[in-house]
Amino acid sequence: MKNFILSVAVILSTALYAQQQPKPMRYALQAVAAPQGTTPYGNNATAGHYITSGDAKIYYEVYGKGSPVLILHGGIFGSTFEMYHFIDSLKTNHQVIAISTRGHGKSELGNQPHTYQLKAKDAAAVLNAVTKDSATVIGFSDGGYTGYMLASLYPAKVKKLVVVGAGERHPGDTPNAITVAQALQLDMPFWDQQLALMPDPKRLPELFARVQDEFNTKLVADQKLFSTIQCPVLVMVGDHDNFISVEHAANAAEFIPKGQLSVIPGAGHGAFLEKWPVAWTAIHYFLKQ
Repeated sequence: MKNFILSVAVILSTALYAQQQPKPMRYALQAVAAPQGTTPYGNNATAGHYITSGDAKIYYEVYGKGSPVLILHGGIFGSTFEMYHFIDSLKTNHQVIAISTRGHGKSELGNQPHTYQLKAKDAAAVLNAVTKDSATVIGFSDGGYTGYMLASLYPAKVKKLVVVGAGERHPGDTPNAITVAQALQLDMPFWDQQLALMPDPKRLPELFARVQDEFNTKLVADQKLFSTIQCPVLVMVGDHDNFISVEHAANAAEFIPKGQLSVIPGAGHGAFLEKWPVAWTAIHYFLKQ
């Protein structure tokens, strides 16, 4: 209980500091600065919108014109801004729709169980609000599992799917066990920024608990799920990913009827952030097929 109270106190104080000291957007554990002048994805009032999905207001941003592309960021440490490479590269020829997952950024957490079915429902609601067309979906990590679920449950909404850092998964596999205190210590500037965006920052410990409970104890991404996905899917993984093994990514690609595998050498979980030119070459080729 003492640790929980300390975490909440730190959260509230850092959120207040962030509101007083606005800084350029950054993604978690950012090692290389984004190019100067990069759009503040995830906190851009000129492109931002809200939709009510179930019991939560979901925030999303829309850029460009053309065939739609839906962007789904990672979980807990994830943010819309971490997907800036994709948005920058695609918005010149596409309508890019970037969602802040419930509980992240400006989206409310709500009170429903934090399932991938629920997050897929949120994504479908946003798509229905923006376009009548099916979309190409790009999801990273937690967003990748939402992408799998979206393609399975709402096949008419997904034309193609690109997943980075998400593959076969069963309860008992490598867990996400980081605490709020550890996360704050790892990258306080990132959390200063995110807490200032959150509608209810004191619920951050609850977000951690909900996401980790679903990911660690309930998520099953297996042949049964993958076999229901009928659109073309590119499964991408770094060969040093500490959450998803190359084997589990390869299994996902094999179980999906139109699945393809791309392994990025020398890259970890955020393969597209670490090796963008290599990752984009493979993704761009897949999208143009």
